[in-house]
Amino acid sequence: MWTDGACKGNPGVGGWGVLMRSGGHTKELFGGEAATTNNRMELTAVIEGLGALKRRSTVLLHVDSTYVMQGIQSWIAGWKRNGWRTASKQPVKNAELWRALDEAVARHDVQWRWVKGHAGDPGNEAADALANKGVDQVRAAAR
Repeated sequence: MWTDGACKGNPGVGGWGVLMRSGGHTKELFGGEAATTNNRMELTAVIEGLGALKRRSTVLLHVDSTYVMQGIQSWIAGWKRNGWRTASKQPVKNAELWRALDEAVARHDVQWRWVKGHAGDPGNEAADALANKGVDQVRAAAR
């Protein structure tokens, strides 16, 4: 699975995209929001991708967001321990999405892989195109 988020302006119109491959099967998902941030779209992409799986699955998840990678691998345990507060006692930004991601990850066996964005990884490029399709869909609906 490859996921990506996009935002035109930050905050601004945003989109998320997911490319899923298993065996010979491919599934593409995308969507967007009129007023959001890039980080929210990165999180939403992973949540939507994992949520689309019908049963517990082993997932090799490729993301280009260090925010998502660090959050899920390093920060989230402390946030949960501190009642969804940061080390400086501030409320965690996007806490509702982090909670949803935590629940989605718990339903699967996820191996995380960071990939450099816009660097030629075919799965990441496809997820990026899908995220931009989500932006286009939101813009078209607003016309």
